[in-house]
Amino acid sequence: MPFQFNFQETISAFVILFAVIDIVGSIPVILTLKEKTHDCIHAGKAALYSLITFLLFLFMGNIILALFNVDISSFAVAGALVVFVVGVEMTFGVEIFKFDGPDGSATLVPLVFPLIAGAASFTTLLSLRAEYNLLNILIALFLNIAVIYLVIRYVHVIERIVGKVGIYILRKFSGIVLLAIAVKLFTSNLAVLLDSLHK
Repeated sequence: MPFQFNFQETISAFVILFAVIDIVGSIPVILTLKEKTHDCIHAGKAALYSLITFLLFLFMGNIILALFNVDISSFAVAGALVVFVVGVEMTFGVEIFKFDGPDGSATLVPLVFPLIAGAASFTTLLSLRAEYNLLNILIALFLNIAVIYLVIRYVHVIERIVGKVGIYILRKFSGIVLLAIAVKLFTSNLAVLLDSLHK
């Protein structure tokens, strides 16, 4: 299919990806990671890593998973476990995820994967690829990457606007939402995995 720009498709793809990535809903997570890693979360690197990950999966997702003999359901279950741990930390105020890597490693895990570029985002990209023109998906993806960069870069400005109490409430609420997302991802994809074992 040749590149063909369509404004409606681009806006639709942007909105769908924006809703699935939910970078605004991840603000409490970003703030928590910045506190725990002494501000070693890099907006530029997060945006770049996310873009590379998305592009790789957009063009080679099925090939990459097949290379490791992993299907999308197994990938989703693994991502769900990481999301669940982050949700538990935010909801109950406990520390489970230890950042024992070099400075800035938290930018990659768990921020880029699985919070930004997770199983839901990957499956959404594959679904969009089947329905929309590639050019419109790429434009929508780059626009979302720009939003991701701005939110991470100016997250402390957003925190000042919302206030400490607002961020605390949003953090607890987001923690519960992350737990719900993790449970949904885990149960729905585990059912698919178990079903495939019986075939």
